[in-house]
Amino acid sequence: MKTSTLLGRLAALLLVIGLLAAFAGPKLTKTTVGKNITIGVPAGFTTLPDDGIAAKYPAARRPLAVFTNPSGRVDLSVAQKPTTFTDRDYGLLLKIYKSSIQNMYSKVEFLSEDIRTINKRDFIAFEFVSSVADNKRGSNLAPIRRYQFVQYAIQGDQLLVFTFNCPAEEQPQWRPTAQALMQTITVKK
Repeated sequence: MKTSTLLGRLAALLLVIGLLAAFAGPKLTKTTVGKNITIGVPAGFTTLPDDGIAAKYPAARRPLAVFTNPSGRVDLSVAQKPTTFTDRDYGLLLKIYKSSIQNMYSKVEFLSEDIRTINKRDFIAFEFVSSVADNKRGSNLAPIRRYQFVQYAIQGDQLLVFTFNCPAEEQPQWRPTAQALMQTITVKK
C-alpha cells in the first residue's frame, strides 16, 4: 500500500475520532446534593465552601450546594425552600416565575421556557439572558449581562431550584454544558 494512501486513511480516522470527541458532550461528574438529589457537575468545578457561599449568595436560606469553575465566574447552585404549591401547580408556577424573573432584571431575553420531564420528574425550566442596568443619573456603567438556566421542581413541601449562570459573553461556550447538566438531575422520592 502506498504511503499517501496510509496517510489519507490515518487522517480520515483522526478526523472521525476528533468529531466523535467533539459531539460526546461535556464531561460531567454525577454528584449527590442533599439526601435525594444528584446532578452532573462539570469537570473542573469545585464545591464553594460555606464562607464563599455566604459572600456570593447572601440570603437567609443559603443554597444546599454551589459549584464554581476555576475562575469563579461560572456557577451551578442547588437551593431548597418551603412551598405550599404542589406539582399539579406547574402551569401556574411557570407564569409566576416568569413574571418574577422579568421583575428581577432590567431586561430579560428568554431563550426557552417550558415544563419538561427529566428522569421521570417534571421541571419548570427557564433559559435566558438577563441584564441589570445602573439607572442612576449620570451613570455610564454598562449593564451586567448573564446567561442563566434555571429549573424548578417540587418535592413534597419543598421547592428545589437548580441554577446555572455565567457571563453572557461566555454563553456560547457554556450553554451546551448547562443544557446537558440540567438533563442529569435526579430527585428521588
